[in-house]
Amino acid sequence: MALVYRAYQPELERWVAIKILRATEVSGQEFLDRFRREARAIAALRHPNILTIYTYGEEGGIAYIVMEYVPGGTLKDRLTGEPLEWPDAATLIIPVGRALAYAHSQGIVHRDVKPANILLPRPDWPLLADFGLIKLMDHPQGLTRPGMSIGTPAYFSPEQATGENIDHRSDI
Repeated sequence: MALVYRAYQPELERWVAIKILRATEVSGQEFLDRFRREARAIAALRHPNILTIYTYGEEGGIAYIVMEYVPGGTLKDRLTGEPLEWPDAATLIIPVGRALAYAHSQGIVHRDVKPANILLPRPDWPLLADFGLIKLMDHPQGLTRPGMSIGTPAYFSPEQATGENIDHRSDI
């Protein structure tokens, strides 16, 4: 749904990531609503294993989120096809589990947990990112139509694949 760019913020002398809603998607109010909802929901989350959002804005019909830039790449980049040693796997998955538990306690279901959405500032420090497909558990009307499934098919839970209602168990 969006493109992500690296940018320099001279006022604070730091690199940031800017997620911009694709121009072709901006015309769809549903996508813009989802993008706004993502920004609000993630900005409210404060956890050492969830990517930090700095600001959200809309300028000239373009919506964007400015967030922490992580140069270390993703868990997907680190995976080689060989199994990780169990201590290394535990060092990564336990903090991600804690981040998900925290998000769930705040009423947020991620819906797209996968190695590409786990950033690695350091080899032993995972950050859960890309909450673009979130579902607010207490939101009376979702942005996804009944029978519609969203996310990455290879990582779907069974209920996502069939377009059923989901909750925090889908992330797990």
